[in-house]
Amino acid sequence: MNTNNHNQPEQSTLGKTASYTTQYDASLLFPIPRADKRQEIGISNNLPFFGMDIWNAYEVSWLNLRGKPQVAIATIMAPADSANIIESKSFKLYLNSFNQTKLADTDALLNLLRTDLSAGFGAGVQVSLLMQEDFSKLSMQELDGILIDRLDIEVDSYAPNPSLLKCDNLVAPVEETLVSHLLKSNCLVTGQPDWGSVQIRYVGAPIDQEGLLKYLIGFREHNEFHEQCVERIFTDIMQQCAPQKLSVYARYTRRGGLDINPWRSNFSSAQKPSNARNARQ
Repeated sequence: MNTNNHNQPEQSTLGKTASYTTQYDASLLFPIPRADKRQEIGISNNLPFFGMDIWNAYEVSWLNLRGKPQVAIATIMAPADSANIIESKSFKLYLNSFNQTKLADTDALLNLLRTDLSAGFGAGVQVSLLMQEDFSKLSMQELDGILIDRLDIEVDSYAPNPSLLKCDNLVAPVEETLVSHLLKSNCLVTGQPDWGSVQIRYVGAPIDQEGLLKYLIGFREHNEFHEQCVERIFTDIMQQCAPQKLSVYARYTRRGGLDINPWRSNFSSAQKPSNARNARQ
């Protein structure tokens, strides 16, 4: 594993031709420090949130000791206060390195995944496997909340503009949940589109829904990783509207058999997201 704390996104395998190794190789993982992008939006060592990045890996396969292929869906939960993110293509290459690797049982796979990914993220991660016989237990569920996409608005800007975020401080605080399926950003390195849905739970002065929708659409030509976009949304809402409580959760469509779903919150009573798959995932 490349554990250089100064890894930069452009040094990763993104946008480059890569050979697919089919024998286990932890060195394929490419960690990128979270700190650089956080400094860009004014976040220092004292994080204004807690949370996690929920990864779902749909292309997990290995061989049992008799050489028979096994398949599973893996869920990885990395804490938001971990030192690094893992560049997603390197994550895919790492998972594919198990394809022709013989393992005694699922515990052997889980032990490797937990060890390697905890080292890569720089903090302990949770890893679980859904086996083939349990696939039928999966169900889809959309994010709950008030759909702000219903608003008939005119949009002429496709870059994040925090000044669009406004709230009404003259009325009593509200507790509400707002949802949009119009979040789109682009990969920081390749510029490929990343499609997502976002859920914003807050307690505070009512947020202007039209301004929020325009703000979210403003990510449409913005280049950042999923985790960084969610932290930018969280920080901008806090700075512009100062809610007493805030959670931001995004469900992104999968790419290369992986989806990444960051969640950030600043209140302890917030429930951890269910990780229910959305229709577009």
